[in-house]
Amino acid sequence: MATIHVDVVSAEEGIFSGDAEFVALPGEAGELGIYPRHTPLITRIRPGVVRIKMPGKADEEHVFVAGGILEVQPNVVTVLADTAIRGQDLDEAKARDALAKAEEARKNAGSELEIAKVEAEMSALAAQLAAIRKLRGK
Repeated sequence: MATIHVDVVSAEEGIFSGDAEFVALPGEAGELGIYPRHTPLITRIRPGVVRIKMPGKADEEHVFVAGGILEVQPNVVTVLADTAIRGQDLDEAKARDALAKAEEARKNAGSELEIAKVEAEMSALAAQLAAIRKLRGK
């Protein structure tokens, strides 16, 4: 089976690099599925889970991304994420605590800019919690 090279990187580190049979992720206009020899594409991505189907493995690799940019070339997929967390490293309690703090910050925000920043953070945290629940089968 043909494969495509996948790189998922955040501002802090490289999260995943390897070959895949298929990649799926939340694009700006909806869920994107990418196979080898895909048409070149650049788009923004929404907060959600990048699913990577590796050759010869039954399970997929999961990476939560809090938005970013996707670049697709016929043999390479690059995900440049604002924030990226490996599926096995997602912590539901930590995400719930961060969401509670963000909700409190929203109540105390003084300007429209502060409110917008906090609401964007809350949106990413809500997406992270939804991803955790989906991945854990809740």
